[in-house]
Amino acid sequence: MTEHKAKLEQQLWNIANTLRGKMDADDFRDYILGFIFYKYLSTKMNLYANKILQPDGLTFQEIEGHAQEAEYMAAIKDAALDRLGYFLEPSDLFSELAKRGNGGGKQQFILGDLAKVLTHIEQSTMGSESEEDFGNLFEDLDLTSSKLGKSENDKNELIVKVLTHLDEVDFDLENTESDVLGDAYEYLIGQFASGAGKKAGEFYTPQQVSNVLAQLVTVGKEQLKNVYDPTCGSGSLLLRVAKEVKSVGAYYGQEMNPTTYNLCRMNMIMHDVHYKRFDIKNEDTLERPQHLDLRFEAIVANPPFSAKWSASPLFMSDDRFSAYGKLAPSSKADFAFVQHMVHQLDDDGTMAVVLPHGVLFRGAAEGHIRKHLIKDRNYLDAVIGLPANIFYGTSIPTCILVLKKNRTSATFSDQDVLFIDASQHFEKVKTQNMLREEDIAKILDTYKARTTVDKYSYVASLDEIEENDYNLNIPRYVDTFEEEEPVDLTAVSAQLKALNKEIADTDATIADFCKQLNIETPF
Repeated sequence: MTEHKAKLEQQLWNIANTLRGKMDADDFRDYILGFIFYKYLSTKMNLYANKILQPDGLTFQEIEGHAQEAEYMAAIKDAALDRLGYFLEPSDLFSELAKRGNGGGKQQFILGDLAKVLTHIEQSTMGSESEEDFGNLFEDLDLTSSKLGKSENDKNELIVKVLTHLDEVDFDLENTESDVLGDAYEYLIGQFASGAGKKAGEFYTPQQVSNVLAQLVTVGKEQLKNVYDPTCGSGSLLLRVAKEVKSVGAYYGQEMNPTTYNLCRMNMIMHDVHYKRFDIKNEDTLERPQHLDLRFEAIVANPPFSAKWSASPLFMSDDRFSAYGKLAPSSKADFAFVQHMVHQLDDDGTMAVVLPHGVLFRGAAEGHIRKHLIKDRNYLDAVIGLPANIFYGTSIPTCILVLKKNRTSATFSDQDVLFIDASQHFEKVKTQNMLREEDIAKILDTYKARTTVDKYSYVASLDEIEENDYNLNIPRYVDTFEEEEPVDLTAVSAQLKALNKEIADTDATIADFCKQLNIETPF
């Protein structure tokens, strides 16, 4: 399985590099991921149609030109729209278009046909339950763009080359026990993120961080009613949570960037999440929230660090913010996202959010909100400091806040907050710091045990936090000071004497050379 996964990842990355050099990373990411998605939809459609037609001894391709073509096609379309959420005709399948591009061993012009097929996929869902989930999914695949080539023939040549290579790759979708293709798709998204600089944070949370967040919100649970990410990017965090439990009832997310929103929906479908089980919206979460009537058992998020927002006075009557008496500053929306997530959190739910360190100690409105969350609500469960330079596009140190509405348990008191300083536990890989498996395990083990570990963690009472005026800066609670070795002054004195003798000997040697050369000494 691991070998097959690695092979598939390498094959797809090699094909992606066919487009490298022709355009910038953002553009060739959109094209290659879009084409992989098209092949995935085609393969799923072909397998499903063949299964339906099996009792009649027919294949999907064989019904074109069949005496009962219209009846077969209508029946398959109805079934496919319900089960898959979309429909493709046999002539629109990826393999057929790839063959057409190399008809008779000579390259044929297929750009027009490809554009029509991608439009057909979206149009097939119109009026159906899946219309919103598939609408405008391919809008970033502009086949008329000069980025693909100067002339139409240049563009066609490049597209045919990519489709031909992709057609040779086995997606192994008949193996329903594995999610190798979904994982490979995730791998590609991560590869693009690593080279995207500051833009990477718009769509991707590094897997090591996703892993920590996902495990934090699923402690003690085998299944989740639902999971939510208010700034979901490509959906990697939502999908990572699903790997930690046996089942997730439904996935909810909101993403402001249209391109990233499309990528998230593709990612969901590529991981075989049925369209009826996810609801991803393309809107600004703080300004125009789309799921306010729902409450979630697990919430994970990596919001844009210290983003700007309107902080309009009108929000003082919004249920998400009104109880706090103050809004997060317009220049830093970090706590606005926290307040939004707390509002959406179910009574028995857990939320874990990555934020810049400033949220732990900044004063004014943020200090007021922090105090309300701890003193008045008692929702803060843990503060975890992460290493600097583990996110793409920024080197700042970050932290994870874990919040729960109900913190009482048979094992632990709810009158304290756990602090973990994991900032020095990482491996440097090229220019990026990485959390190793043992680093992640230590964070989770300490969180579950909720214990004080010398120079690593501390369980602070609410009284202690109040004494610190609700400043959560981790060094106030976790003492990581390393005492220096005592200095042996006698040894240092002896070393200095020896050094002085060496200097005197050297000076004498230089003076002798100068005398022999009949020149002045330099000292």
